[in-house]
Amino acid sequence: LWKRFHEIGTEMIIPKAGRRMFPAMRVKISGLDPHQQYYIAMDIVPVDNKRYRYVYHSSKWMVAGNADSPVPPRVYIHPDSPASGETWMRQVISFDKLKLTNNELDDQGHIILHSMHKYQPRVHVIRKDCGDDLSPVKPIPSGEGVKAFSFPETVFTTVTAYQNQQITRLKIDRNPFAKGFRD
Repeated sequence: LWKRFHEIGTEMIIPKAGRRMFPAMRVKISGLDPHQQYYIAMDIVPVDNKRYRYVYHSSKWMVAGNADSPVPPRVYIHPDSPASGETWMRQVISFDKLKLTNNELDDQGHIILHSMHKYQPRVHVIRKDCGDDLSPVKPIPSGEGVKAFSFPETVFTTVTAYQNQQITRLKIDRNPFAKGFRD
């Protein structure tokens, strides 16, 4: 599903109140120590330092200038964290509860992003002893015991309303929460 969206340029709506990503990030992890405890977390980082606009006559996103100043870093710590490697490896890990917002004063723990910018979600696997000071409002720790994974097909542009009609159609057709919009 991500690949299908990526082909036409994924857009994510980021309202003040926050909205879940669709499609949601879902990952399967292997190679962990089954007896070790791990945190799984996600952050979303800018792809570049540009701002974008949608050009309707060519149905394309174009650079429209420099990016807005960065927002405070936010990290979504998976609610099942920490858990054993065995637990993480036997299930698909879903980030379906994570919400995006454009409200820079958000106090709900949503990931704060600027509209009309391109972003890349990153999934982090953090050994418990390396994640002791893991916090939703601090950058992800680094070093041994911390691994980050990103997938090029999950890059998206943030919007307050869908720009590309193909994205609107695909979201309505595929999102189980959009059944009210289907014919």
